[in-house]
Amino acid sequence: MLRSILAAATLFAAPAFAETITVETYGDAAEVPKNPEVVAVYDIGALDSISALGVKVQGVAKPYFVSYLDPFAADVPSVGSLFEPDFEALAALQPDLIVGGGRASKHTEAFSKIAPAIDMTIWEDVVGQGLARLDAYGKIFGKEAEAKQLADDFNAKLAEVKDLVSDEGNALIVLTNGPKVTTYGTDGRFGWLHTALDLAPAVEDVKSTTHGEATSFEFIRDTNPDVMFVIDRLAATGQDGESAQQILDNALIKETNAFKNGKIIYISAAPVYISFGGIQSMNITLDEIKAAFSK
Repeated sequence: MLRSILAAATLFAAPAFAETITVETYGDAAEVPKNPEVVAVYDIGALDSISALGVKVQGVAKPYFVSYLDPFAADVPSVGSLFEPDFEALAALQPDLIVGGGRASKHTEAFSKIAPAIDMTIWEDVVGQGLARLDAYGKIFGKEAEAKQLADDFNAKLAEVKDLVSDEGNALIVLTNGPKVTTYGTDGRFGWLHTALDLAPAVEDVKSTTHGEATSFEFIRDTNPDVMFVIDRLAATGQDGESAQQILDNALIKETNAFKNGKIIYISAAPVYISFGGIQSMNITLDEIKAAFSK
């Protein structure tokens, strides 16, 4: 079925663009059309940054889980999900460019059979790669000035928050997923909360895994972090279950310095978990940390 869809797509491919541009992707540099008119997006961090530039896209992977993108994406046609693209709908769209990455990165080769496709995954260095992706989108869509302004404003805010937390001690990043609790270190999608803010990790040897290292309330008590950043995975993905606040409302957590000092910070889950690396997402997270430490 997919093979026939891809074969048909080549018959209706859009004409070659007179102007192309080379941008850095998650892998190698890629040549893409400049100012593409029809764009499909299969990465929520990309959707975040592209929308921040004021660029409208014509196809979006759904559900995208991030409500602040509703004004931009709610009425945009679906081209399948991140995990299961609708190749028929994508081919019918006749896109000039397909932006993938993250959960959809494995489909990049199949996307490229339909139209120029780029893998804009953000992972190892959320802030650095996030700003690099923003710069690339600025070049692709002729929004270089807007991208630079967004980056400058973000860097100024980052410096402000970094200064604000400079004397707060160490931090532990905790993810709740129903009754399960895991921790994260300096690597992976949340590590930038340590590295970009110069916040020392409460634990140095946390395993770098997609969903964190399984932990216990006793471990958190014994680690005794000065600050805890808490992310609720169920809330991020719109699932029912006990909230992070409910799960961490116990005697062991209340023995930590983080609880005693009012430094357990519940970060809005969808931006930091789903659209991480998007310029709006990173700003939302910084704003919440700034508000928590400004009290």
